[in-house]
Amino acid sequence: MKVALIGVGQAGGKVTERLARFDAKMGFGAVQGALAINSAKSDLAGLEFVDTTLIGADRVNGHGVGADNELGTEIMQSDSQQVIDALDGRITSSAEAIFVVAGLGGGTGSGGAPVLVHRLQRMYDVPVYALGILPGRNEGSLYQANAGRSLKTLLREADATLLIDNDAWHEQGESVEGAFETINRKIAQRVGLLLASGEAVEGVGESSVTSKTSRTRGGAAAASVVDSSEIINTLRSGGVATLGYASAAAAEDSAENINTALTVSRQALLTGTSLPDATTADSALLIVAGKPDAIPRKGVERARRWVEDETGSMQVRGGDFPLESDQLAALVLLGGAERSDRLEAFMERAREAKADDGSDDDPTEQFAEDRLEDLF
Repeated sequence: MKVALIGVGQAGGKVTERLARFDAKMGFGAVQGALAINSAKSDLAGLEFVDTTLIGADRVNGHGVGADNELGTEIMQSDSQQVIDALDGRITSSAEAIFVVAGLGGGTGSGGAPVLVHRLQRMYDVPVYALGILPGRNEGSLYQANAGRSLKTLLREADATLLIDNDAWHEQGESVEGAFETINRKIAQRVGLLLASGEAVEGVGESSVTSKTSRTRGGAAAASVVDSSEIINTLRSGGVATLGYASAAAAEDSAENINTALTVSRQALLTGTSLPDATTADSALLIVAGKPDAIPRKGVERARRWVEDETGSMQVRGGDFPLESDQLAALVLLGGAERSDRLEAFMERAREAKADDGSDDDPTEQFAEDRLEDLF
């Protein structure tokens, strides 16, 4: 899936750079262009693998907006044409989607990303997605409130919002700095693999993806190779999307990997998602990655049916991603995954941070109530 990446704010810029680096290192060619945008000059200085644009210089003089996401919104609104000009040549006719990447708890990314998504939607015919990073439980009430407002606005503006929970993909006992590094690395690997799974790349980089032609394993036709349209159709449900991942050592013979394919698929959905407890969805895509001769067709189909039962969705697509690796990995992308205990608890914290109590009976309505007003 060929995409343009736009990172907004400190976290957005770092994740965008890691994604672009991962894609280039692996030779996938999914990332067609990458740009980092910030109001803090110092945060842009450390980004060497992406182009950068400083906004808000006349308002904050390159010092950032702190955690004031309303100011971040105002700056992006006033400087959006500058950003559009900087995107010239980076969003080409080959791009199948645009991803706006941002941490939702801070100021520039939280406030600016929804504005940029709104502007891009009016300019381009391809889907405009958000990749939003939720603050962890212990990151303070201001960050919770910022993220609640930002998420509510993004869900209104973006074609879909892929959420990454800061509490989901870090190791226990890590320092704060170490945790963010781990999270960024895992986002780059897992989202990078998702984007690359829709590409046909042969014999480049550290991985080799076979062309999308018919293959056989032991006389039986192979499972279908995932393409970008399946990712887009899965995200067509809109709202919240989440991504699960798990892997295990693979045997050389695909027949010996049937149970492995089912196991890693279960782990990806039940314990490896970017938004814990999100298992109910409107649509889903299961991707099993590994050496072509190691991917079991029966295992992929059994796992797909299990995902269908577990999510309650009748729109569950499945396929394989041929990749030179001694592991068998599963990626599970969920679309329309608003029904999550973790997400509901987060939105309640965000509402409490706005000095109001209470919760919604219908979790799908938690983004519509008035206690968390839209940013614009």
